[in-house]
Amino acid sequence: MIRVLLVDDQPLIRSGFRALLDLEDDIEVVAEAADGSEALTLARQHLPDVSLIDVQMPVLDGIEATRHIAADPALAGVHVVILTNYGLDEYVFHALRAGAAGFLVKDIRPEDFLHSVRVAARGDALLAPSITRRLINRYVSQPMTTGTATRLDGLTIREREAVTLVAQGLSNDEIADHMVISPFTAKTHVNRAMTKLHARDRAQLVVLAYEAGLVTPRNL
Repeated sequence: MIRVLLVDDQPLIRSGFRALLDLEDDIEVVAEAADGSEALTLARQHLPDVSLIDVQMPVLDGIEATRHIAADPALAGVHVVILTNYGLDEYVFHALRAGAAGFLVKDIRPEDFLHSVRVAARGDALLAPSITRRLINRYVSQPMTTGTATRLDGLTIREREAVTLVAQGLSNDEIADHMVISPFTAKTHVNRAMTKLHARDRAQLVVLAYEAGLVTPRNL
């Protein structure tokens, strides 16, 4: 059973999402929150698999709520998915840097919404290759933090290559084709890199790669 926490300051939006989720046998909405502060309390209480969090809310916005969840070891199993009205915008990028596993636009089709919840629950990032490329092209033009490149020193050559390809928006199957290895081995390289870099998920791996200058928009 996938346990979901809904966080949005608009009751109508929460009701709509809940109506969809309640129809699914493998998904359970364990709680609802109207702001980020309440979301943190309920996340610690219920330990959901997925937290669907609106990016703009009163008291504590979605980005700060995500940052608090990502920093709490007790919430390591909580996968945050940011909800936005506007698609790819600066809030989404900041949310990914804060630790979100991905984002959904609120006008998403019901079947895609349900699929996305299941993807997030598995621990996979909700970042399609096209979205990754648009995100990076728009918001990352140079390394944004210092010291990130040093963190990559612990990666093997193959792991660095895999991280580079992840940051370019390739799936595990595409990485396998590019590196001439099996999809299982590609996934292993990616997972080991995530562990070494202390990345919560694939989305954070993308952000770290660009912050370190491992890949830049010019490479795409």
